[in-house]
Amino acid sequence: MLSEEGFDLERTDRIMERVLPNQGNANIEDRTGIQTTTDLNPVNQQKTESKVQLNIQPEMNTESGAVCPLCGDRGIVLNGDTAAPCSCMEKKRIENSFKYARLSRELMNCRFEKFSLEYYRNTNTQQDQEDYLNAQKALKAAREFVKNVRANPHEVGLLFTGSVGSGKTFLAASIANEILENNHKLLFLIVPDLLDELRATFSNKSENTEYDLLDIARTVPILILDDLGAHNYTEWSRNRIYSILNYRMNEQLPTVITTNLDFDEIDHYLGERTCSRLLQMCRIFRLSAPQDIRMQNYLKREGLKKDKK
Repeated sequence: MLSEEGFDLERTDRIMERVLPNQGNANIEDRTGIQTTTDLNPVNQQKTESKVQLNIQPEMNTESGAVCPLCGDRGIVLNGDTAAPCSCMEKKRIENSFKYARLSRELMNCRFEKFSLEYYRNTNTQQDQEDYLNAQKALKAAREFVKNVRANPHEVGLLFTGSVGSGKTFLAASIANEILENNHKLLFLIVPDLLDELRATFSNKSENTEYDLLDIARTVPILILDDLGAHNYTEWSRNRIYSILNYRMNEQLPTVITTNLDFDEIDHYLGERTCSRLLQMCRIFRLSAPQDIRMQNYLKREGLKKDKK
């Protein structure tokens, strides 16, 4: 069964059932999961569709050793004659399929209103003014993407390119938080970690298959790929990234990407085919700060001044 966005709900549910090796072990701090609802009444059961939703529940804290306040660690929430898997168990399913398919504690705090444009104008040079205007455009595009994707499941994606410490990941995480808070399906993946997860499927100890993980990344309604950088790509890894992007381009599924590469470098590391698809499926915005924003924050925190050259 396909959702309105073309997401194969039944297949995803089967995959998630298969990739849950130990429901009592995961330490869940993320806010992504899969929710399903099933009617236990045999008369109504055939009429009840399985609903899948990657969502956010900031009030939940199911850290190891804590009892879930919703289900008391039973894993099921009852409502009359209807039972639904508790969100604490469903989060463990996505946790076990993609160990890094979540926002870290730090990225959970990223919000558009915290995206300071002051980082992009430390001097009065022409280059500084251009950095500031580019940051304004990127922030505006990010806000518009969040607004538009709510109404259009085939919204054109975004690609943020720029040097290390220029705010790309912060902006992508702000998009993720805003979308998740509006209960839209989304997956946030760091590219090196994604490739590690795919390689791990070759192990006999892994209960996931490479196809299962690729299928989720390809078909999730909204995907964010962070840090598509200058890694040690092999032909195998290039083909996996191409497979994800090519599928999403053909199905017109929104994708947000961050990279510190320009397009000549993307062509070099990932190939012409991938480069061409990025141009078709994304609007491109460049972020550049006069100094690494993390360094700027460090200097402020430590009460230090930037060295003059």
